[in-house]
Amino acid sequence: MCKDCGCGETNGNTRLQFSAVGYTEDNAKKIEETLLGLPGVLYVHIHTHDGETTIDYDPKKTKLSGILKVFEDNDVAASL
Repeated sequence: MCKDCGCGETNGNTRLQFSAVGYTEDNAKKIEETLLGLPGVLYVHIHTHDGETTIDYDPKKTKLSGILKVFEDNDVAASL
């Protein structure tokens, strides 16, 4: 958990950790930038080589469906 911004388990924030298939260097960067542009998304980390993905977000500000749409729009299959 980050002491600077409070991401993680406190303050009602949620951490998603999952694997995704279909990342490239280009689309991973685009997905990361798009997710960080959503309200309440505090942290995004993507490993393009194995698909490991971590996202910390406030579900009061951004719905999970909005996050998943970013992956769908970029032809990446997220497996939650």
